[in-house]
Amino acid sequence: MHQTGLLDLIGLIPLLPAVGALLNGLLGRKFFSRRTIHTIAIGMVVLSFAIALLAASALLDRPPAERHFEKSYFTWFETGPLRGLGAAQGTFRVDWGYQLDPLSAVMILVVTGIGLLIHIYSMGYMAHDPSPHRFFCYMNLFMFAMLTLVLANNYILMFLGWEGVGLCSYLLIGFWFHKKSAADAGKKAFVVNRIGDFGFMLGAMLIFKVFGSFDFSEVFGRAPEVLAANPGVATAIGLLLFLGACGKSAQLPLYVWLPDAMEGPTPVSALIHAATMVTAGVYLVARSAVIYLQSPYAMLVVMLVGAATALFAATIGLVQNDIKRVLAYSTVSQLGYMFLACGAGLFAAGIFHLMTHAFFKALLFLGAGSVIHGLHEEQDLRHMGGLKTHMPWTWGVMGIACLAIAGIPGLAGFFSKDSILAAAFAGSSRYHHLAWALGFITAGLTAFYMFRLLFLAFYGKQRFDPHQVHPHESPWVMVGPLVLLALGSVVAGYVGVPHFLGGHFAIGAFLEPALYGETLPQDLRPEIHLSSQVEWILTITTTVWALLMIGLALRLYVQRPERAAALAARFPRTYRLLLDKYRVDEFYDATVVHPYKATCTGLWKVDDLVVDGTLVGFTAWATKRLSGLSILFDGGLVDGLVNLVGYICRLGGRGLRRVQTGLVQNYALVVVLGLVALAGLYLLWS
Repeated sequence: MHQTGLLDLIGLIPLLPAVGALLNGLLGRKFFSRRTIHTIAIGMVVLSFAIALLAASALLDRPPAERHFEKSYFTWFETGPLRGLGAAQGTFRVDWGYQLDPLSAVMILVVTGIGLLIHIYSMGYMAHDPSPHRFFCYMNLFMFAMLTLVLANNYILMFLGWEGVGLCSYLLIGFWFHKKSAADAGKKAFVVNRIGDFGFMLGAMLIFKVFGSFDFSEVFGRAPEVLAANPGVATAIGLLLFLGACGKSAQLPLYVWLPDAMEGPTPVSALIHAATMVTAGVYLVARSAVIYLQSPYAMLVVMLVGAATALFAATIGLVQNDIKRVLAYSTVSQLGYMFLACGAGLFAAGIFHLMTHAFFKALLFLGAGSVIHGLHEEQDLRHMGGLKTHMPWTWGVMGIACLAIAGIPGLAGFFSKDSILAAAFAGSSRYHHLAWALGFITAGLTAFYMFRLLFLAFYGKQRFDPHQVHPHESPWVMVGPLVLLALGSVVAGYVGVPHFLGGHFAIGAFLEPALYGETLPQDLRPEIHLSSQVEWILTITTTVWALLMIGLALRLYVQRPERAAALAARFPRTYRLLLDKYRVDEFYDATVVHPYKATCTGLWKVDDLVVDGTLVGFTAWATKRLSGLSILFDGGLVDGLVNLVGYICRLGGRGLRRVQTGLVQNYALVVVLGLVALAGLYLLWS
């Protein structure tokens, strides 16, 4: 097929998972077997991945300056002239259109490729769940929403995908809704993300106010000219969009939903953390690179928040005991690295780390799921140990993933992490050097807590009851995807080998046209200027630091495990503070959640405003009268109308129940009586 013909198929990439979601969601429960449900869900993702590969290959065959394809399928909605806009820009029109360029090509390959392996793994992990149709419907819907987000050619369609992944995260985190913790975690993710979404909406509105359009091609094409004279507007847009990114990608202070998202099934955790939702914020910032490069202040905020989040989450991960929660804080930390890179100006390094992180983080979560499966749902690292002999495949692939995320040379994480630290170190300001220092410390802490997890789970003495728990290796439908992800965790980094190691950072050259466009002045395009000697020193220093922390984890959790307990006893307050996650959730509950609930309750019931059964003073008297009116309207009129509708339905239902008895003889009697009545009427009127 011709190149353009292949690119014309990009609309099928998100459409196919949507079809799978509809089929399983509407027909799966009553008409499909478990095998049919699996075939539909996985088959649609296979086709989507195949088309993504073909489209990316066709794009790669084009010259770098022509690697942009855009197609509008239909007008989504359109309005008449809007106030405040010139005649030429008086209408508001949004097309349902997709674009494929190097940035979206990388994203669709990550989403469909990693997502496919997670879907296959889910066949084994969810083999005994009673609702496979619902699970795979939500999973396919998640893929559709994320693919729409990354392929959209305008901010409004991107926002549709943005909200779609938010909805799917709520459905999947709370998939086992009979568990209160899972239902609460789903609601928490939904509510916290709405805060960030409000920032995205305001940012998009400001973009429309300034440019009169939501289309990427028009906004980014005019941004260098329009924003050069209005740097404050660029800062406002950048900070508002970043607020949205902080919600989706779990950055300070909106990270609190992500650790609780572990209540969902483990494949869901892998999909959220590796291939979909949490990468959406990084993608938004990278996609808007032309806007951010007009505002050094917005870039600075992105960099420092990313660096602070990376270190903050890493310190919490040092002492957590739930195997999935350790990985959750690791995700928060690694996302901080990605924003650090974007804020430092090397957006390509942020996307590079997003890609490599997808492989080893999906591997870590699915490996953790294999451990949980083999230990009959046990997630506490303190109740594991000695699993190396029982689960050799899982041990091997998780060892590779830990080496990759620790940044050991030769593996994917080494190349992407070092490119980020080099970008921060190359900055000229003290803030860049501060960000590098935070990132450097985080690199060592990451190596420590990841190998702590590995050693506690697979080494040392067995800390489970062998009479009740019988560890076993997972089936090949689960192990197979782990092996492929391990391979990716090794080789994925070689698309970004830096110059001082003999490469030319190929992924950076590939992404540059999509990130900076044609109109961005050359002096605004960030570049790294470090000598080979400095880069060698930085790399060796970071590697030695990571190896020392791995050695410390080996000493504390394999060779002398009593020293870890002694260290925690020596610094009990620090240990407890980290174990309690700095008590941020408790702080939010005390300052936001409970006051809000109390205010809402107080506006509805005057009893909450009564002190010892009496009201004192004129203010209390007025409050009582106003609250009484509120109760009269809300509790009397509104609730009364709702209750009236229910009463009418119940009353009608009582009569219908007497008619619909389900007894054939009753129905026959009604037919006979009806015929007699008709005959009587006929005789009466004839």
